[in-house]
Amino acid sequence: MSSTGVSVLCGIACELGEGPAYDPAADTLFWFDILGRKMIELPLATGEALQHDLPVMASALAMVDHARQLLVTETGLQLRDRNTGDLTMLQEVETDRPNMRSNDARVHPCGALWLGTMGKAAEEGAGAIYWFYKGELRCLYPRITIPNSICFSPDGAIAFFADTRENRLYRVACDPELGLPVDDPILTIEGNEMAGGIDGSVVDAEGTLWNARWGGGRIDAWSSSGEFIRSIDMPASQVTCPVFIGHDASRMAVTSAHAGLSGQAREADSDAGRTFVLERSFNGRFDPPVVL
Repeated sequence: MSSTGVSVLCGIACELGEGPAYDPAADTLFWFDILGRKMIELPLATGEALQHDLPVMASALAMVDHARQLLVTETGLQLRDRNTGDLTMLQEVETDRPNMRSNDARVHPCGALWLGTMGKAAEEGAGAIYWFYKGELRCLYPRITIPNSICFSPDGAIAFFADTRENRLYRVACDPELGLPVDDPILTIEGNEMAGGIDGSVVDAEGTLWNARWGGGRIDAWSSSGEFIRSIDMPASQVTCPVFIGHDASRMAVTSAHAGLSGQAREADSDAGRTFVLERSFNGRFDPPVVL
């Protein structure tokens, strides 16, 4: 395990930092403090972070075009005007269940969005994973407690997802043109064999899956078939999700959280909630815009 080349990218300490998304056209990183109802915007050229207050909990973001972003929120998918910050509901999701919120999400190479929901108190089996593409919403996997690790192989033929509560990661064959599953999920990583829970993941251009281990304080690299490759030690115990950043996608940003830590534990974990950068030569790639 190594921590070489890991540093704090942004000192804002999020209660529940999640959903990092990088816009290569603007060279800007976005992420969320879900419980704080904030979106954070960090232009890498300046390093000066902006915090945007939100009227709802939001957990993830997808690029649309130069003028709009798609936010995954507790009430559904909302379009955000990048100039004004105004939100417009595009697709309601579980609005009849006020105890629910959104969690992990990522865009498939074809432009379809997979997104997860969960109970605000992490109620057992209350959540689900959905597929959204060209205005159509489908529930793919119900009875998920904490949906995480939604990510895809570079060719779009494999999707990955996890339920952090059961600490297992699955892969499933997909139609590369639609981003829909074409087979049953296969258990790929049994997370209880290592300390920490399976949280957010991203797949690089070579097909390696990089996973943030909540409570484990590290980023783990796995092959697409579930073979462990290596770990990178992180400065905070509750890391949540990685994303590739920089013009060549060679660096990695990682969000974290201080939610649930006692005063003593937070004092010992002084960087909890901050966002980090791994200055390594990753063979990363960028998520495409979502197709509305």
